[in-house]
Amino acid sequence: MADTTDLKAWLDTVTVDPAVRELRPDYRALVIAAEGLRPGPSDATSERLLTAAEETARAWLAHTPVEEHPHLAAWRDAFRAFGAKPQRTRPSAEALVRRAETGLPRVDRLTDLYNAVSVAHVLPLGGEDLDHYAGPARLVRATGEEVFETTAGGEPATEHCSPGEVVWRDDRGVTCRRWNWRQCTRTRLTRTTTRAVFILDALGPLDDAALAAAGEALTEALLRSSPEAVPAQRLVRGD
Repeated sequence: MADTTDLKAWLDTVTVDPAVRELRPDYRALVIAAEGLRPGPSDATSERLLTAAEETARAWLAHTPVEEHPHLAAWRDAFRAFGAKPQRTRPSAEALVRRAETGLPRVDRLTDLYNAVSVAHVLPLGGEDLDHYAGPARLVRATGEEVFETTAGGEPATEHCSPGEVVWRDDRGVTCRRWNWRQCTRTRLTRTTTRAVFILDALGPLDDAALAAAGEALTEALLRSSPEAVPAQRLVRGD
């Protein structure tokens, strides 16, 4: 089992399975791990970033339908490729952008930061508590036997993914279903999280320079919010 205490060493264990690469050869993940984070409720820093992201999204939404944005359209195609229906289970960035017109959710300072970057840069971006990870992060196509910990009716529940579904997983089970649709309860960020991993998902319409810019924006936001944070990152192509 990979040790998560050494951020750079852990990042080296993150993989994209060849079956996912076959599905979308243009896929890349920028994985950013950080420790020394300051968790807590939403604050002035996260509010400024969310407000700016809402304004950015509203500006392009005024003349471009959500589903016609090139990167979001590519993600809809990716979801369809493994059998998901993007009208029912939307890629995470699309779901957030659709909420930008009426106001993004305010969750907690760490979640707010990555949601703001996701909307401003129009890419799926998830954050998880690294202390609750078990081994390396792996993007695979599910067999249908993997465990996904979630809630139903406010109570803990366990689901199993559809065979062929693209999922992030670790040694204990699935950490995020349908590529970037829903995160599990076990590794979700909380107001006590001090070590986290953030996964920025990119397909062809979002080039490497734009992906790097999104990563820089997230890193800057984390350091502004948590000046003593120590980040590390790795671009994973699955080659």
